[in-house]
Amino acid sequence: MNKGMQIRNVFLMSIVLFLLLGGLFLFVSSYLSFHEEKINEELELSLEEEQTPLEKKLQIMNPDSNSRPIAVMINNHDTARPYHSGLQDAYVIYEMIAEGGYTRNMALFKDKATERIGSVRSSRPYFLDYVLEHDAIYVHWGWSPQAESDIATLGIANINGLTYDGKYFYRDHTLGVPLEHTGFTSMSLIQNAIGRLKYRKTTTEKSLLGYSVASLDYSTYPSVLAATHIHIPYSSMVKTSYIYDSTTQVYFRYVNNEVHSDYVTKEPYTFKNIILYQVANKALDSYGRQTLDNINKGTGYYISLGMAVPITWEKSARGAQTIYRLTDGTPLQVNDGNTFIQIQPLSQQYEIS
Repeated sequence: MNKGMQIRNVFLMSIVLFLLLGGLFLFVSSYLSFHEEKINEELELSLEEEQTPLEKKLQIMNPDSNSRPIAVMINNHDTARPYHSGLQDAYVIYEMIAEGGYTRNMALFKDKATERIGSVRSSRPYFLDYVLEHDAIYVHWGWSPQAESDIATLGIANINGLTYDGKYFYRDHTLGVPLEHTGFTSMSLIQNAIGRLKYRKTTTEKSLLGYSVASLDYSTYPSVLAATHIHIPYSSMVKTSYIYDSTTQVYFRYVNNEVHSDYVTKEPYTFKNIILYQVANKALDSYGRQTLDNINKGTGYYISLGMAVPITWEKSARGAQTIYRLTDGTPLQVNDGNTFIQIQPLSQQYEIS
């Protein structure tokens, strides 16, 4: 073999060896990378399993946020209800009786950017007691004479659609319903109003409810009831109900046997928690406006995850937070999620099954 052939063979063997070594290097690198990813995944899963519930993130709200809540008065008339918008973003909603057998809702928002909220309706005096217990900024469209007087006396930071229609509120005339059912706002408009009116934007008030990141198991608690169907009549005009879905572990809401849905998303409203109790009510004036005996104490139920747990409630003053306890005196904790507080007339009868 001549010298040129030898050089060529050595060259070819070098190339083959280089390719083999390169392939081996790539194989080893891929193998190690794959196993490193598997080890990291297993480590992450292990760390997640070792986390205590307090180390996991609360979903319903940021517990470190000191943003002041926004309370919006919501029209719950039959004509307005099909156009309810934005309520799924609320972390707490109240329902209480108003005149004519109808109810009104008040939705509490915190750190949300909801684009359409409403329809917005006028204030009633007993709703102010729950604005105060959240240290909220109150958004409404009009007021009863008593509510107007109380807002001034109690020094409640409020934003009124009667004053700011066309600026921080608007009418949706495309709905084809009477004017009083067409008032809406948004969180960006509300924030603009708060800035213009120079209202305090932060709060030191603690959250009304204590939330548990880990699912709470009250199944062995004394007198607990199965709670997959809840029926809460307010009058012959308004009957609220809930049906529990064990797959999603939330309650679907119905009003007068119709699904309560969002006008914008078309999605049904669902709630993780329901707090139910009763107070006496009576007419305040000839128009039929109501007064509630809500500065009081009594019993009720905390309903979540298909169970109804007996509780007590106590509100000592208009500005005092309502205190919810289990019947053994332990402060109530609720599951991580949104809550509907149903304050039902004492004259009505609820059903839990």
